[in-house]
Amino acid sequence: MRVVVGTRNAHKIEELQQILSPLLPGVELVPAAGDAPDEDGTTFYDNALIKARAAHAESGLPSVADDSGLEVSALEGAPGIHSARYSPSGLDADNTALVLSRMAGHDDRAAEFVCAAAYVTDRGEYVIERRWAGTLALEPSGGGGFGYDPIFIPEGRSVTAAQLSAHDKNDVSHRGKAFRALAELMATLPRS
Repeated sequence: MRVVVGTRNAHKIEELQQILSPLLPGVELVPAAGDAPDEDGTTFYDNALIKARAAHAESGLPSVADDSGLEVSALEGAPGIHSARYSPSGLDADNTALVLSRMAGHDDRAAEFVCAAAYVTDRGEYVIERRWAGTLALEPSGGGGFGYDPIFIPEGRSVTAAQLSAHDKNDVSHRGKAFRALAELMATLPRS
């Protein structure tokens, strides 16, 4: 069975392959080919569905997509759904630097990664959301992962998400939890 992944982010496609392949044997993940849709939703849930619907409409195949980001308590939930485009450049290092600069003077460093994972087929639409709690480091550390991983210290850990192995990160991350739950659901649905 072929499933289109509604993202152009190579890091996300690689993570999804690692997470979903063991859970859905025989499922081939195919990157979306068309233009990225406008992510004009107001929630992670909305934007995940927008991307999965667009990939499904373009390909006619079952499609998965996610929308994810970082919510920082002291920044009233920012960057939130704007996580990938938080700084003017939208580059990971610039986004991370902007969050850290806006955190200057804040003692509350609580943050959560959020992931809404969507699955769209001719038979229905499904969305599962999961969170990953932690705190923000004072400066970036680690060379793994992407996005805000170098400044996010997961709850119960003493290192950033960027210092975890890909396997360890996928076991506990927001995206890993959301897509494992979605894979369990997908396994129970008719394959079409």
